[in-house]
Amino acid sequence: MTATADSLPDLVSLKVDVDGPVAEVTLLGPSKGNAMGPDFWRELPLVFRALDADPQVRAVVLTGSGKHFSYGLDLPAMMGDWAPMLGGENLAGPRTAFLDQVRSLQAAVSSIAECRKPVVAAVSGWCIGGGVDVVAAADIRLASADAKFSVREVRVAIVADLGSLQRLASIVGEGHLRELALTGKDIDAARAEKIGLVNDVHPDQDALLKAARELAGEIAANPPLVVQGTKQVLATNTERQVADGLRYVAAWNSAFLPSKDLGEAVQAFLERRAPEFKGE
Repeated sequence: MTATADSLPDLVSLKVDVDGPVAEVTLLGPSKGNAMGPDFWRELPLVFRALDADPQVRAVVLTGSGKHFSYGLDLPAMMGDWAPMLGGENLAGPRTAFLDQVRSLQAAVSSIAECRKPVVAAVSGWCIGGGVDVVAAADIRLASADAKFSVREVRVAIVADLGSLQRLASIVGEGHLRELALTGKDIDAARAEKIGLVNDVHPDQDALLKAARELAGEIAANPPLVVQGTKQVLATNTERQVADGLRYVAAWNSAFLPSKDLGEAVQAFLERRAPEFKGE
């Protein structure tokens, strides 16, 4: 039996609507700012593999509910499972378990890039950390004027490991990527457009979604197998480099992520204060 969007189980963190040949995937949270918790990471690959296999779907719009695309990884929700694996004294077993966790999250993001149907990301409000990983895996990115982007992992003592460091160089260039990743700074929609992170900026969320749906419709009007072939041929330009980079950063973080600075970053986040990093 061929999988379709209609065959998806009940979803908690994502909503899928299909209108003719265009599917729209909306991040729902349920955490504030559509933060990405366990439900999101479980459901994302299910959704994009179903859309990949659905013969009715020819293009996908990916957006967020409410004012924001995503605040990124839901650290409080994820740390409960990760804490036992990130202790500084952990040996090979717990670190291998964490390596498997990272690879699972990487595969969830990569399901967007691997979906043969082109994906147009429509970003309003904040797009932080894991949100940038997700939109970097899309084929085309559009933004509303209020959008803000941040590859923020460095500010919480984490080497970004879900795809931004591997995919953004071919999108914005090596220099811009290094600036974003090493500072963790926030950039607005105008700067994002200037460096090529987004193709176009639209006045508000309504205009953004209209433009994203129209663009997806333009793509869907072309011969579907040729469109899919074009996406797959374009992917050969970077897929080997991305795959190698993802494997390397997963191994790096499983070895070096546990630190006092990471604990300080989480504690400072929970206490709503500036962290004090000591390189330990």
